Amino acid sequence: MTHSVHPYSFRIGTLRDWKSRWFQRHDYAKSLEEDVTVREWLMEKLRPVQVSDIEIERSRKTITLIIKTPRPGLLIGRGGEGVEKLRKEIQKKMGFKDFKVTVEEVRTPYADARVVARLVVTDLERRMSFRRVLKMTIEKVMASGTVKGVRIEVSGRLDGAEMGRRQWLRKGLIPLQTLRADVDYCRDRARLPYGTIGVTVWIYRGEVFEKDSKDDKKKLKK
Repeated sequence: MTHSVHPYSFRIGTLRDWKSRWFQRHDYAKSLEEDVTVREWLMEKLRPVQVSDIEIERSRKTITLIIKTPRPGLLIGRGGEGVEKLRKEIQKKMGFKDFKVTVEEVRTPYADARVVARLVVTDLERRMSFRRVLKMTIEKVMASGTVKGVRIEVSGRLDGAEMGRRQWLRKGLIPLQTLRADVDYCRDRARLPYGTIGVTVWIYRGEVFEKDSKDDKKKLKK
């Protein structure tokens, strides 16, 4: 039988780093459960902000939450009011004592799979036709200039059909079995009155070593 491998976990150690970075000999299960709980809760709470990723770093005394979003101003708020309010809500829910929240900007949102998936979900929940959404989103992603390939797949009762089905569109290259290929991946759900529609996005941003090899050749010529 064939097995599908998550593109992110497939590249951990080569192109990707762990989303939770810490080491503990004791209370490992408790810390892991806290990370999963706070990440899922923040992803759901910050849906309008289109959060790309949430990374967690722990030291002996401090916990750092790194929130990546293409709309940092909307999350930070005027004078940092938004972050301070979010910090109080996290402290109330999780009971963290010494922690800080850092917001990082995603400079190329259309090259980020989770942001693109959230855009597709938002359009589907506005009752737009899935064919129009797929074509329009793929054109925007390819027009960003940093993407070499994209594939978007939707599955479920598309346009309210009685029988569920799977449809997808692709443009460019998507090398799934090349470790040096920078492939971003995300799965999300659109909640509609007639059921849930799954959205899966693959975005290929080129090979990581291409730029390094070109720079090395220029240095050798000099």
